[in-house]
Formats: sequence, structure tokens, C-alpha cells
Amino acid sequence: MLQRIHRPGILSLALGLPAPSLFPSAGLAAAAAKVMAEEPLALQYRPTLEPLRRQVVALMARRGVTCVPEQVFLTAGGQQGMSLLTRLLLDPGGTVLVEDRVYSGFQQVLDPFQPKRLTVPAHPETGIDVDAVRVLLERGERPALLYTMSDGHNPLGVSMPLESRQRLVALAREHQLPIIEDDAYGLLQYEPQTLPALRGLEDRWVYYVGSFSKVLAPALRVGWVVVPEAMVGRLATVKEASDIDTTTFAQRVVLAFLESGGLPAHLEQLRAGYRERRDTLLAALERHLAPHGARWTKPACGMFVWVEFPDRVDTTVLLGRALEEVQVAFLPGQAFSVAGGRTASHGLRLNFSHAEPAVIEEAVSRLGRVLARS
Repeated sequence: MLQRIHRPGILSLALGLPAPSLFPSAGLAAAAAKVMAEEPLALQYRPTLEPLRRQVVALMARRGVTCVPEQVFLTAGGQQGMSLLTRLLLDPGGTVLVEDRVYSGFQQVLDPFQPKRLTVPAHPETGIDVDAVRVLLERGERPALLYTMSDGHNPLGVSMPLESRQRLVALAREHQLPIIEDDAYGLLQYEPQTLPALRGLEDRWVYYVGSFSKVLAPALRVGWVVVPEAMVGRLATVKEASDIDTTTFAQRVVLAFLESGGLPAHLEQLRAGYRERRDTLLAALERHLAPHGARWTKPACGMFVWVEFPDRVDTTVLLGRALEEVQVAFLPGQAFSVAGGRTASHGLRLNFSHAEPAVIEEAVSRLGRVLARS
């Protein structure tokens, strides 16, 4: 699928990429130059940075999370954070709880463990079905972990209501259920009201995963987890076995950028730019896909819009036609379905962060033409 999407001439709304034009390139270049000039051992094996952990503590306050540097563990991106936590929590052949449409990268994390996957519905308007979680736990299921995204859900784009967050963490406390909270998009809020991350409501059973990939640059590979302090030593052991604590140069570049004070203005620029692209996509959907029965919700956070069609539309088939007939790419819902389920077969995910507004409009217009010929 990815090979087909990357053919020359394809207009892609498929992958969850940030916009290169919005990278803080000058600020990062200045930060890298400062590190190279002032730290003779910047390119050597080095311990991770306590000053960067303090910066993360301040950043977490924006997400309604109170923590201390000793609870922050630096990783090579959010993906590694999820992988390390899963290695600590899940035994081979164990049980995990996920939504019926889930980030494909987390499914890749799970695959080596060959776990039993319990699924609960996820609704495009409200996110994870907390009642379904309760029913599973009350009937005696004891999953090793629950994976979820409280804001900017990938692929649904939804952010959980406050009541759902409160009920979910209450279930985690009652049943001692570890929650891996993937908050890759939590700082990309487009509406005035910002709700606390799950970790802000529960600091014992919620293990928070954050990343600078979507707010600075993916190639830096700098992320973090916030966990109980007693867990940090175990994470360090697993991480050192995985990568011998690489990305320490990138960590120093990120630290220098944060210490320069450039992040708040950069976040505002990102939010303004992505809000424009989101609104361009929503307007284009109304013009070109609504006449064909498409439905969607307006995301308050993140990079994605989830679109659902009448059951007669198989979006995997639609993708093949869109690529061949009009050179447009998206990700069909089946890319996010768990264990071969068909609940997502008439849905698709569109990314609005990467393409310029004019490209977004043209891509959706072309997709509408394909549907008109169905």
C-alpha cells in the first residue's frame, strides 16, 4: 500500500506527516549550532538529560499533568515509548484491550507477543466505549494493558469527553488496569476548551507517552513517557538493551530549542496552520463527498478526519480506483481494523496536516469524481 501511495504524481492525504513548511528549521539549526559549539562531547555516548526532563515537566502542565523529573523517561520517539512499556507489561500470549479501530503502529508493537486481543467499540463522536470496557472487566477479563488515545485519536480524530475520561480512569483504578495513553497529538488543539490528559486524572495506572515528532520534527526521534518513578529503572534496562541510549545529540538540540523560548510561538503557528488545513478539508468534504452519503466529525485536535460511507462502499476497493483513476491516496479503514475485523471497511482516514490547502481541495474533488462514477 505504501509503495502505491508514494508513486510520482499521487496527491496523498494518507500518512500522518507534519508539514515541512512548518518545521522550526531556523530555530533547530541555531540550537544544533549552540550544542556543537558549547558541548565538546555532544556526539559521544552520553547519559540522558535531566534538564530536558525538567522541560518536559513544564510541558506536561499544558496537558493538565503534574509530575516530577524522576517520573519522566526519555525515548527515541513515541513509538519506542509504546514498545518499551508493552515489553514490561505484556507477556507473550497475554491479553490486551484495544479499540476496534486502532493506530496500526501499536498493532505492530503487539505482533511479536501474539497476544489475545480483546476489542471494544470506538465511536467517531465520543471515542472509546467506556461501558464496553466496564462490561469486559466485570465479567472477569484481566488484560495486561489498555491502549488508547484521549485526544486527536488516530484514526478517528476524536477527543474523549471529560466524563468518559473520568469513568475510564476510575475503572483502571478499580480493576488495576494499566492504560498506555498515546498523546502524540495532545498539543495540537484547535478549539478553546482543552481537557486534561488521562494521566492528569490518574497517576498510578496511566502510563503517558509523548513525542516531539509532531510538534518539532519527526527525524529528531525524541519522545518521553511519564510513569511511576519505580518503573523508570526497568525502562532504562530495556531501553539500553534496545539502542544503547541513542538520540542523545537530538535530545540536546531539543533542549536548546526549548531553552531558547521558541516553543510557545511555534505551537501557535502550528495550530493556526493546521486549523486552516483542517477547515479546508471539512469544507471540501461538504462540497464533494457529502452528496455521496459521506459522514464525518470535526476534530478538535490532531491531524486526521475519519470519513464513513454507506455500507455499500468498500474503501479498500475505493482506494484502488482512486489511485488508478485520479491519483489520490488515503488510508482505508481496514488498515486500522483489529484482527481482521470488518467494522472499518466503509470508513477511511484523511490527513490534513501535510498537504497544502490547494492540494487538499483538489484531492477531495477528485475523490468525489470517483464516487460519482460508482
